[in-house]
Amino acid sequence: MANRTQIVCLHEGIKGRSIDPVFINALIKALDPSWLRPYKGSNLMRRVDCGGRKELIKAMPGELRACLNAGADTTLIVWADVDDDKDNCDQLKAEFWKTAQAEGISIAEFSQVVFAFAKDRLENWIQYLNTGSTDESVEGPRVKYDRQAADAAKLLAKRCLNQTQEPPLPPSLDWSCRNWKSLVSRMKKN
Repeated sequence: MANRTQIVCLHEGIKGRSIDPVFINALIKALDPSWLRPYKGSNLMRRVDCGGRKELIKAMPGELRACLNAGADTTLIVWADVDDDKDNCDQLKAEFWKTAQAEGISIAEFSQVVFAFAKDRLENWIQYLNTGSTDESVEGPRVKYDRQAADAAKLLAKRCLNQTQEPPLPPSLDWSCRNWKSLVSRMKKN
């Protein structure tokens, strides 16, 4: 891990074939977390393409250990899709916990991970951010252009920074935003 990396983002997808890294990068840059060191640089955040969800779950404990060993305020954010086999974000988080626990991760360590889970896919969030509605019980329409993902991420950051409450967020986006807000609160205390 680069010595100045402060946020590590694990996500599903394969480089060049997924809009996830575009959305993640645009969102974190637009949020501009206050605890990041004042100098700008491309290595403040590292995105890790993990392929499928099984690979992502398997990679998480090792990446968490690396973040913990790096010390300071290095944060692990895990991005995943809540597919048809899970009803909600908490069920997917429990699957991550089961694997982490088997790898010797304590509950205190696990609680430092920020989870951002989109039901059914990240495209549902993009659809919501662009149109004001989405149905999380079906896959959102495929995003064809990176600009669509980046623009939606900037809209989400603006909404988050302005603490806009209306219209209500889809359940998985609300769940994920609460996790981010918990991180922000924790970092303000440090």
